[in-house]
Amino acid sequence: MRILAIDTALNTVAACVWDDHESRVVASEAMPVERGHDEHLLPLVERVLAKTDEGLDHIDRIAVTIGPGSFTGIRIGIAAARAIGLVRNIPVIGVPTLIAFAAPFIGKGEAAVAALIDARHGQVYAQVFSAIGKCIVEPRILPMAAAIRLIGSGPVFLTGNAAQVAAIEAWSSGLKAEVAGETGAPEISYIARLGALAEPSASPPVPMYLAETSYKRVQPSRLTAQTYSP
Repeated sequence: MRILAIDTALNTVAACVWDDHESRVVASEAMPVERGHDEHLLPLVERVLAKTDEGLDHIDRIAVTIGPGSFTGIRIGIAAARAIGLVRNIPVIGVPTLIAFAAPFIGKGEAAVAALIDARHGQVYAQVFSAIGKCIVEPRILPMAAAIRLIGSGPVFLTGNAAQVAAIEAWSSGLKAEVAGETGAPEISYIARLGALAEPSASPPVPMYLAETSYKRVQPSRLTAQTYSP
C-alpha cells in the first residue's frame, strides 16, 4: 500500500509518498511557509508525485493533518486531501497534529512524550503520552505553566513547535525534560505511517478544534500514538 501524506497544519507545507509494504519513503518534500499554503501545496504535491514511478495512479490512501494548528492551513490541507481522495476513490485519513509530533518518540526508553503546539497568547495545545503511547493527558489548550504541571515528574520528551519554550519552563521547575526531534512541524513520514495503520471509518479528515475547557471534534478519532509501534 502506498500512502500520500499531506501536512499544512503549521508553518510548513509538506508531502510524501510512503510505501507501507517496503517501509520506506518513496519521495518527500517540505518547505517553510508563513502564509499562502494554498499557493504552494498542490505544486509541491505534484513535484512529490512526479518523483515516483507511478504517480497518483498507485496511491491507495491519503493521510492529512487535522490540527490543532493554523485554522486556514488545516482547512486547505483537508480540502486538498479530500479532493485527491475523491478523484482516486480512496480513503482519506485524518491524523491529529499532536499525535504526529509524538509518534516518533514512543517506545524510545522510559520517558513520557509531551507534544506542545503554540496557541499564542501564552497558551499551548498539549497532549501527553506514556512511554508506550498511552494517552495520559487528553489534548487541550491551556497556559504553558499548567501544561508543564500536567506532565508530572518526568522524565519526558518535549516535541512540537512550543517544545523549546516548554523546556525552559520544565527545567526551571526541576522537571527532567529533553527537546526531541525537529519541532517546527511533524515528521511527514510519520503522518503517512499513522495513516497506513488507521481505520478509515474511525479517523475522518475533519478539522480538530480545541476549546479552553475541553476539546471537541465533529467526529471522534480513535487514532492514538499507541497505534504506531516503532
